[in-house]
Amino acid sequence: MAKKEEHVRKPEWLKIKLNTNESYTNLKKMMREKKLHTVCEEARCPNIHECWAVRKTATFMILGDICTRACRFCAVKTGLPTELDLQEPERVADSVSDMGLKHVVITAVARDDLKDGGAEVFAETVRAIRRKNPFCTIEVLPSDMLGNENSLKTLMDARPNIMNHNIETVRRLSPRVRARATYDRTLEFLRRAKEMHDDIPTKSSLMIGLGETKEEIIETMDDLRANNVNIMTIGQYLQPTKKHLKVQKYYHPDEFAELREIAMSKGFSHCEAGPLVRSSYHADEQVNQAQVNEEARKVQDGTTVNS
Repeated sequence: MAKKEEHVRKPEWLKIKLNTNESYTNLKKMMREKKLHTVCEEARCPNIHECWAVRKTATFMILGDICTRACRFCAVKTGLPTELDLQEPERVADSVSDMGLKHVVITAVARDDLKDGGAEVFAETVRAIRRKNPFCTIEVLPSDMLGNENSLKTLMDARPNIMNHNIETVRRLSPRVRARATYDRTLEFLRRAKEMHDDIPTKSSLMIGLGETKEEIIETMDDLRANNVNIMTIGQYLQPTKKHLKVQKYYHPDEFAELREIAMSKGFSHCEAGPLVRSSYHADEQVNQAQVNEEARKVQDGTTVNS
């Protein structure tokens, strides 16, 4: 019994400081006025107060707030989505302008009810942001769109600055944790994205604490690198409600630091790892640090060419 209690009690390093200052309330008000959704709210992200109140950043969630999948780790609503909102891309672009963002992350619910998985709306959102915010870098975080290559091409041809698609968990646990998505299809999605536009960095996130082993975490790193993924994030899984999968282990910050070092030794341009790290956590800093690390690696390898 004592061992079970140890697993479910949150450690000190996972305590979150709430901050509902003016920046937080203004951002929330703007989202409601423009009828926009954020994954920060829908997925109950633990970093929402830091990002909204301190950093003034948000991850926009397009294509509605109802997902066609029911992954056992995710708090986003599941059901039959409503019709598409074709004005959403412009409202997102306007919000990016209002917030003065230099880097924006666009994610979406899985829309398996749509032939293209929502790729065209995703692509138009990228284009709208770029028209109104030419100096803002754009990171996209789509579902696998059921592996449809044409859908991926539609999105990649809009040329986001970062293509982010999450592996979520290790191979053994993937069927239990994810709905409809598969481990190998995620790897294929990331590989194809890189093949379509090899100058666009790819990124993927792993959550730990679901019962995986250290060897399986390292195997996932190897699989991502084998498919040319550039950036990796590793964070602690937190059970959003009692209906979702239970936490099997809370990793210590020192363990995350070790995993980050292992990931960097395998050739990732950047790895963000920590208890509260999420895929879009400090996304702007991740991109900048990845560029710095990649340039340093080129210099070290002697592959930099003087113009």
